Amino acid sequence: MAGYLGEVSVKGVVAIARKEFAGSWEYLLENAIFTTPPVNYFSGAALINRHGHLVGIGYLITPLMVQDIGAISTNMFIPIDLVKPILSDLKFLGRTKLSQRPWLGVRTEEIRGRLFVEHVRSGGPFEKAGIKSGDIILAVNNHPVQGMADFYRKVWVMGEAGVDVPLSILQGAQIRDIVVQSTTRNQFRRPVQKEKQSINKL
Repeated sequence: MAGYLGEVSVKGVVAIARKEFAGSWEYLLENAIFTTPPVNYFSGAALINRHGHLVGIGYLITPLMVQDIGAISTNMFIPIDLVKPILSDLKFLGRTKLSQRPWLGVRTEEIRGRLFVEHVRSGGPFEKAGIKSGDIILAVNNHPVQGMADFYRKVWVMGEAGVDVPLSILQGAQIRDIVVQSTTRNQFRRPVQKEKQSINKL
């Protein structure tokens, strides 16, 4: 593995799993690569196999549950096969040209089989709909939610960004049916071109 600084090289890193990863920030990656031991210079790091081929791009450090062992710290890599088709768009636009998935502006947390609202983005769809931290997400379009990854898939199958997403939310002791108007994540980010202009002025 080569670090993003271009000077750090680590040998003996072992890929111990390829599996689905669901992040609390409305993120889902199928077939993510997990390696150990974890390395601090992970963001953007190159994962190179024994044949010298680039197989993954470093993303984060995260715990991974291993049978008979428990949680261990790992680096998670995005498979290069997922990056190549959109690399040009990411470099010049900061996003892909593909249709955008619905974004709700929420961080979630699974606790004892239930999906809790951990945080809502200020001004985002969840906040506008009156959903708050501590609420529990029960269903999407009357289909019960079975965890974080299942929640994302049920939302994304509703359509593209901007689609209305019917949710069943437990607030205190009351179950509320709430329709959330989704948007795109990019509306809450600064355009790449503006960022470049700001940097050039420094």
